[in-house]
Amino acid sequence: MTTACLQPQSTFMNVPAATSFRESRAVIIGLPFDCGAHPARIGSRLGPAAIRQESLALEYGDEWSNIDCFKVLNVVDAGNALVQPGNIEVSFKAIEAAITAIAGAGAIPVSLGGDGAIALPEMRALHAVHKDLVTVHLDSHTDAYPSEGYTNGNPFLRAVEEKVIDPTASFHIGMRGNASFPSVFKLGRDLGYTVIPQRDLLKTGVDTVFDQVRAKTRGRPVYLCWDMDFFDPSCAPGVCTPTPGGVSAREGLSILEACAGLNIVGISVNTVSPPHDPAGTTALLAANVVLNFLNLLARATANSSRSAD
Repeated sequence: MTTACLQPQSTFMNVPAATSFRESRAVIIGLPFDCGAHPARIGSRLGPAAIRQESLALEYGDEWSNIDCFKVLNVVDAGNALVQPGNIEVSFKAIEAAITAIAGAGAIPVSLGGDGAIALPEMRALHAVHKDLVTVHLDSHTDAYPSEGYTNGNPFLRAVEEKVIDPTASFHIGMRGNASFPSVFKLGRDLGYTVIPQRDLLKTGVDTVFDQVRAKTRGRPVYLCWDMDFFDPSCAPGVCTPTPGGVSAREGLSILEACAGLNIVGISVNTVSPPHDPAGTTALLAANVVLNFLNLLARATANSSRSAD
């Protein structure tokens, strides 16, 4: 198949390890990369291993249906992309190769990050397979900052510049707190994104916001990027840039369910930083996010099969 991946010592929830994906609808892939540029909080390169480890505590089953997502999707774990933390040129190529191998086989890559920089090579790879790509990005930051080069702060700026997504049908949701650049919400909107800060999400209401998301992205392939600092640090302390005022675990998982109806072609769950997560709380929550997304995908797949019948 491809040498873009390595087999991990353990897989997500002990699903089979695999390097062939044509029989699978969803494939777990680890992207253990961070830029190593943060002055104090480096460690998200260790995120995939921590998420896999904490996933072993999860139980199979979907509380909203009797669907077994692992059987419906034939979930496998592709291991880790052959990245080199801190080496952007080598790592971005490795990430693109790994995501392309999965998406090109007709499966949905479900990636475990890694810092926010991984979003750009993921979007490049997904765009190569899904030309009409848009993004729904849940984060406390837009990650579309006007910084030089390639960093975890500017993948969604570079994605617009490289024309790998359509920003006019894409969303940034959950932004809050201070930013290292002024007017970042305005910059995001000037790029074409719909930017919905945290306070507007809560004021407008989750259902109304995601009705808007579904309407604007209808039929378009969606890259869904879930940064774990979307959650409040009280329930997800082990992230790259903890920002107070986020959603609780209960609220976040409810918002995840509101993503039903999107045509998801790629999922990223990123920025878990194990050195800042001594009890594994954040990695465990991230594993739950991954599992709930798999359940969401399985329900959509099962419903589509019933409709075809």
